[in-house]
Amino acid sequence: MTQHVSDVMTSALVTVGPHTSVTAVAQMMRDENIGAVLVTDDEHLRGLVSDRDLVVRALAEGGDPSDMTVADACSEDLVTVGPDDDLTVAVEVMREHAVRRVPVVDEERHPVGIVSLGDLTIERDPQSALGDISAAKSNQ
Repeated sequence: MTQHVSDVMTSALVTVGPHTSVTAVAQMMRDENIGAVLVTDDEHLRGLVSDRDLVVRALAEGGDPSDMTVADACSEDLVTVGPDDDLTVAVEVMREHAVRRVPVVDEERHPVGIVSLGDLTIERDPQSALGDISAAKSNQ
């Protein structure tokens, strides 16, 4: 049976505007227990900022994180998938671009979800170590 991205994606999105401070985004990630936030401008996807982006593109550069915005740290050269795409498309996109998370957008490029490597692993190989880890609640 063919499965679509919409069957496994996370649809409870956390989004911020491009002028949100790096510190505020880091606090949102902590409070929501998430590793990525979508950056939107007028409800259109502009970028994705991950916890790794905050470390590599913001904190490692020095300066005051409360003065830096996510526009300085987010990945803007995004690859996306659609909610009706087959799961194999999401797997191929992740493999080809070496990414762990892919935003899911509708025809107007409005974000409707995000699909992660963990989501795909839980669906395709729930007994694997990565499936177990992805399904477990974080204690952090």
